[in-house]
Amino acid sequence: MKPQFLIAGAALALLAGSAFAQPQGGGGVRAACSADFQKYCPDAKPGPGGGLRECVTANYKAFTKPCQDAIAEMRSRMQSGAAGGGKPN
Repeated sequence: MKPQFLIAGAALALLAGSAFAQPQGGGGVRAACSADFQKYCPDAKPGPGGGLRECVTANYKAFTKPCQDAIAEMRSRMQSGAAGGGKPN
């Protein structure tokens, strides 16, 4: 499986979940990738059929280093099972 596909899937899962809607200070991918997503994926939406996964896959190498790092960190958390639903209340 290609690393870009895994990264794109992780980004989609994060953005489709509550992490994208976090307030300032909890930004992660949102904060690091906002400008990249606006530039390369202006019409893409998170979720099935929204096109964000495909856009991230197609444009990952063009994203800024901070965005790539944030996506890689999120992917690592997901692979370790830490992204399974956020923080408990």
